[in-house]
This record gives sequence, structure tokens and C-alpha cells, in this order.
Amino acid sequence: MARRQWSIAGQLFALQAVVVTLLVLAGASGAVWLARIDSRQAAKDEVLAVAQTVARSPEVRAALTSPDPAAALQPYAESIRVATGTRFVVVMAPDRTRYSHPNPTLIGQPFIGDIGPALAGEPFTVTNVGTLGESVRAVVPVYGDDQRIIGLVSVGITTEAINKKLLAQIPVLLAAAVPALALAATGSWLLSRRLRRQTHGLGPAQMTRMYEYYDAVLHSVREGLLVLTRDRRVALVNDEGRRLLGLDDDAAVTDEPVAGIDLPPAVAELLTSGRDAHDEPVLAGDRVLVANQRATRFEGKVLGTVLTLRDQTELRNLASELDSVRALTEALQAQTHESANRLHTVLTLVELGRADEAVRLATRDLELAQQLTDRVVGAVTEPALAALLLGKSARAGERGVDLVIEPDCRLDDSPLPTGDLLTVVGNLVDNALEAVAGSPPPRRLRVFVGTVDDEIVIRVGDNGPGLDPDRVADAFRRGWSTKSAGRGLGLALVGQVVSRHGGRTEVGRPDEGGTLFTVHLPVPREGR
Repeated sequence: MARRQWSIAGQLFALQAVVVTLLVLAGASGAVWLARIDSRQAAKDEVLAVAQTVARSPEVRAALTSPDPAAALQPYAESIRVATGTRFVVVMAPDRTRYSHPNPTLIGQPFIGDIGPALAGEPFTVTNVGTLGESVRAVVPVYGDDQRIIGLVSVGITTEAINKKLLAQIPVLLAAAVPALALAATGSWLLSRRLRRQTHGLGPAQMTRMYEYYDAVLHSVREGLLVLTRDRRVALVNDEGRRLLGLDDDAAVTDEPVAGIDLPPAVAELLTSGRDAHDEPVLAGDRVLVANQRATRFEGKVLGTVLTLRDQTELRNLASELDSVRALTEALQAQTHESANRLHTVLTLVELGRADEAVRLATRDLELAQQLTDRVVGAVTEPALAALLLGKSARAGERGVDLVIEPDCRLDDSPLPTGDLLTVVGNLVDNALEAVAGSPPPRRLRVFVGTVDDEIVIRVGDNGPGLDPDRVADAFRRGWSTKSAGRGLGLALVGQVVSRHGGRTEVGRPDEGGTLFTVHLPVPREGR
């Protein structure tokens, strides 16, 4: 079995528990140490005060000068000892002879301990070992009427008694230490619990590997990624996302609100809305992107929003060209069937002996087709554009729409890229075909492509229901189209070409109704 690794939260909790325990123990030990020092100092002060009181007592001075000092001093000293709670009160002669002692058998024997400073007239305290064990004692001189030292008084408290008083204070220390330890442990547990939620219980090694792997993936993946927080701030943008959105590599966008970043309008609207999106086409400058957006959740709580972007500009262009080729193919197939039907009709008329009618029928159809071909090929010398118009004309015929090439249409050697011309003309014609699809007959389209005053003018009009003026700007900005699904990119792609070449677009309403799109594309300087 693999060795179980501690999470960051678990390690932090263990560390905090150890640190808090050590701090509490150190604090308690310090308090005990200070209490011990205070207890010893209090004992020293107490025995010194008692000794000085006894030394100044007139009874003691009188007894020391009497013939039998012990007889008077022993009961007096014992009464003082009992009253003050000290361990011993010893009155002695300057030569150490005891006149009083808690153990009467030791009266008359020499006092054990240092008395030198007191004989020199200096009261002092000291810790010494005597007949009653280790004690804190004070020795004070007793002065006679002539200010000579006539005796000494020693008062002591055993260290055992001091320790008992100190031990009596331990419950108070514990009463303060235990709640402090419990409070610190609870705080550490709550903090570790919150950290566990934020790190999802991962250990440091796991988080390090995750960061390294995710960072490598985010920088290498060929799909734009943008992550937002719950308050609509940018948490992450990978390299591909910056490239697709046109963001400067050095621009600091992390932790910035979406509204404060210069994003393409369609992307900004999608991010601001926070709605879920699945393979939704959006425009970003000259690019056609496919966006997927959804909210991220953990344990039922919304953490933020993730937006992914895929560049499909080239794929859209190829798909548009493929649609044009497919439409032309379908038109040719339809024309093949139509021609076959007419040929059978002509042959039947010949077999019936009605050759004149057969000739008139064949000549009329040939003239109509040739007139359209001659008009398109004669007006537009660009083969691809001419083929596009012929294909659109055939497609319009299938749908019962009369596509008219205006007589003054003329375009020779366009200096603009052929792909841009095909994008503008093809999408405008397709949009017009969609617009008139539900209109009653007659349905008509008019197309003009030509050069006017150093501008290439493309004009496509229809007699459909017309475009609402309030939706014109929205159509070019967000990819709106006349399709019922409302997700077409035709007009938006036209707007991209116009913007790229510094042109302009006009949307009007002709007298016969419908919509008239006019695109002006300036001819490049070197092409004039």
C-alpha cells in the first residue's frame, strides 16, 4: 500500500498543535518559575519582618540581660512562631547559644548557620540547611541600651512549606492554561478545516506537482482559457487566450474586473452575463472563435466561471468556400436535370414533326442562360467572383428568386484580396436570400459590384421584409443574421472585412421595400 501523505491542512494543524502546546507549557512553566521566585521572595520578606519585630521587642532585650534568658524567651518565641506560621523563631547569644527553639532539647546548643553579617550589624536573609531541614531564614541583631549587640534573632520557613504554598497555586495556573490550550486548539482546528476546504485536502507534494503540470498544460495547450472568480474578476488567462483576445503579453489582467479589460465586445458580453454557452461563435477582431462557458462548482458552491476559446477563422473561411462550391454543384445538378427535361421536350417536339417550336424553345432557353453568363463574365473579370455570382444566380433560381445583375456593374482587376471580395459579396447575397425566403412572390435581388470614385462599391438589395434600423449596429457587431436561429456570422464577417480595409457600410431601405446593403471599400494606394 502507498504511504499516506498528510495534507497541508493536517500538517498545519499538527504544527500548530505542537507550537501551541509548547507555548502553553512554556507559559505555565514560566508562571510557576515566577511564582516560585515570588514565593521565596515573599518568604524572605516575611521572615525578615518577623525577625526585626522580635529583635525590637522590649521583652526580648530584657530577657537577654536577665540571669536565665531561656526561661523567658522560649515561651515568647513559640507564641510568635505559632502566630506567624513560621517554622522556627530562635533567639541566641552572640556566641550562637540558643535560648529558644521549636525542639526544647536543642536549647543551649550552638546555632547552625551563618551569622557573620548580623554580628556586623547588618540584617540578612539566606537559604540554609539546619536541624529542621532546608529553610529560608533571616538573622537580625538585637541591640542593648548602649547600642551594643546583645543577641541575635533568627526566623525561618522551610522550603517544604514554601513549596506546599506553591503547589496550592498550580490549580489556578491550570485553570488558566487549560482553557487557553483548548481555545488555541479550537482555533487551529478551524483554521486547518478552512485550509483543507481551500486546498481540497491535497498535500504539498501533490499541490506542487499539480501546479507544475497545470502550468505546463496552460502554457502549451492550443485553446484559449480564461477563468473568472465569483465577483467577475479575471483569475487566469493562458498564453493562447491572450493571443486570441489580442491582449498584450505584459498586460496585468489578473485580479482585474472584466469591465476594466479591453476585450472584444462579444467576449466581454459573454463573460459579463455568466451564462452557459456551448460551441457559440463569437467575434474577436479578425477572428472567428468558438466559445464554451460554464460555471465551476465545488460541493454545490459556485467558485467562478471558465471560458474556453477555439480559433476557427480558417475553418470558417474554408467552410464558406465549401458552401459556395456545394451551392454551385447543387445548382449545376439542378440545371442538368432541367436541361435534360428541356432536351426531352425538344426531342419530343421534333418527333412530332413540330421542328419550328423545338427550335424556338431551345433557342430561347439558350439565350437566357447565355445572357446571364455574358453579363456576369463581361462585367466581372475576376473568375472566382464571376463564378460566385453565377452560382448564387442558379441557387436563387432554385428558390424562386430573381437575381438581377445591375447593368452598370463593372469590376476589372480588383486590387483587393479575392477572398475578401468573395466574403462580402457571398455573405450579403446569402443574407438577402434568407431575407426574401418567406416573402410572397415576386422575390427579387439586385447586385452591383464596381469601382466608383476610387472605391470598390458592393451593393445588394432585396424586396424582403426589411431589417429593423435598431438592429443594424447589433447585426454587424455581434454576428446577428436574418436566420431564425440568430447565430449567423455573415454580416459580422462582412463587418470584419470592412473594418480591416478602413471602409464603411450603409444600410438603407429602397422604394420597393426590403433592405439595401452598400459596402464601400477604398482601393489601396498602390492600386490606384
